[in-house]
Amino acid sequence: MTPRRARRPRAPAWTATLTWKAAVFIAVMCCALAALLGTLVHVSVTGQTVRDAREKALARLVDATRLYEAGEPLPPFAGLDPAGLPDPLRRLTARGERGTMVADHRGRPTMWAAAPADGHALAVRVDHSLGAGTIDALDRSIVGSSILAIGATLAVGAFAVTRVTRRLHATAQVARRITAGDLDARVDDPRTRDPRRPQDEVATVSGALDTMAASLQRKLQSEQRFTADVAHELRTPLTGLSAAAELLPEGRPAELVRDRVRAMRGLTEDLLEISRLDARNETVDLAVHQLGPLVERVARASGTGPGTEAGPGPGTEVRVVRDAEVETDRRRLERVLGNLIANAHRHGGPPVVVTVDGATVTVRDHGPGYPAYLLASGPQRFRTESGGKGHGLGLTIAVGQAEVIGAELEFGGAEGGGAEARVRLPEYVRFDDDPRQP
Repeated sequence: MTPRRARRPRAPAWTATLTWKAAVFIAVMCCALAALLGTLVHVSVTGQTVRDAREKALARLVDATRLYEAGEPLPPFAGLDPAGLPDPLRRLTARGERGTMVADHRGRPTMWAAAPADGHALAVRVDHSLGAGTIDALDRSIVGSSILAIGATLAVGAFAVTRVTRRLHATAQVARRITAGDLDARVDDPRTRDPRRPQDEVATVSGALDTMAASLQRKLQSEQRFTADVAHELRTPLTGLSAAAELLPEGRPAELVRDRVRAMRGLTEDLLEISRLDARNETVDLAVHQLGPLVERVARASGTGPGTEAGPGPGTEVRVVRDAEVETDRRRLERVLGNLIANAHRHGGPPVVVTVDGATVTVRDHGPGYPAYLLASGPQRFRTESGGKGHGLGLTIAVGQAEVIGAELEFGGAEGGGAEARVRLPEYVRFDDDPRQP
């Protein structure tokens, strides 16, 4: 049995933000700078204070040595082998050397100076409490000022970084709106309005995004106008061609002509519908509908053959697991479901099963399934992988109409093989039918 590797704990999402990283960097740099400056000041002041105390102690030692050699009484701060003399100084004088040392004497910091005198240690002491207190007060001041400086620097740095990240978030939000189809979205950074004003990197990115969005909008609008104009221009000759085809004598050639004319008219209508969806100016006619009967009507009209009042067309099976009321645009929902069912019959395999489960409708066939590109990035216009049949517009229209009515349309593979499209609609709730109401 292969042992399972323990998963490394994931850091919280906020730790990946630029604000947090900048705050940590500023805090670390402030702490390092404060520690460096504090250490330098502490070492410098401590060294100066100790040097002053040592010079004073040595001066007293010289005076005590002169008095000792003259046979005069020693002052109170001097003595031979006095109690409390640090052992290192005793050993130093035993070797015939002179030295100084800071040590505690009766609970107070004391500077000792000792020299050899007739086999004894002549030592003097200087109270070092004032110097030690000065050093302690200095250390506390350094720590306090460092904390204040770090806090102030963090506040200023966080404010400055937050201003930058807020602009970056605004730019990212505009980019997401453009990705969702809102081509009118712009960052409109004030720094990009005046060319004479110096621009930082965020303003440069914002200006580049606005320029890209404007260029993309112009190109898409040009393509939309071209598609709509072509479709409109084709309608008139196609109407005349259809009328002329009806006048042809019955026969195989006439049927072929009529079939191609119908195909061209359908393609033209699809192009017009796509151009209207791309323009994003569609209005929705909302009403409450029972989903089960609506799906059955669509299935009867979208089967492989003519439907009957008794049930859907051949090859289409409708299963109502749980019916529901939905508030939607009936015409647009019928268009979505009709295109999905027609696509399942044309490119999938029988049987085609349409399931209603609450406000969710699933269209499933038993064919080879959706191609990989469709599952990865959705339907693409004029692209199909089913022997060249169709123009790849049916599912594109279904996606567009589903977006208009606020439905979620997902494409995937079905268990056991086949393709499955799932339409999720917002379910309509009648408050007067609430069983909790009296």
